[in-house]
Amino acid sequence: MVISPLALRRFSYAIVALMMFSALILLWSALQHQESTLTIRPVSQGTSVPDGFSIWHHLDANGIRFKSITPQDDVLLIKFDSSAQSAAAKAVLDRTLPQGYIIAQQDDDSHVASWMSRLRDTSHRFG
Repeated sequence: MVISPLALRRFSYAIVALMMFSALILLWSALQHQESTLTIRPVSQGTSVPDGFSIWHHLDANGIRFKSITPQDDVLLIKFDSSAQSAAAKAVLDRTLPQGYIIAQQDDDSHVASWMSRLRDTSHRFG
């Protein structure tokens, strides 16, 4: 079986195009910014969540930028562009907020988490 030079050339062009496309996808995924979330919740049930304005004031006074502050149930969610900003905000809020609050940093890997939950949910369906 003999492969014609034209077919070999087309095959090599297709391989090069596939490699370039794969490199672009890898580069795009590496440049994606991973946003991070800081959660503030009271330790005891009788304590209320801190005011978003006071949190904004503490972060602004220390030059820390954030995307949003959202109250949700008994938790205050603060979204940042990066985990470095979230870590800096956690350090500031640990110093400035009174005792009685749990401040936790969460990196938002929503794509990974959604795939992992899909894999976990479907594993019990086999057999």
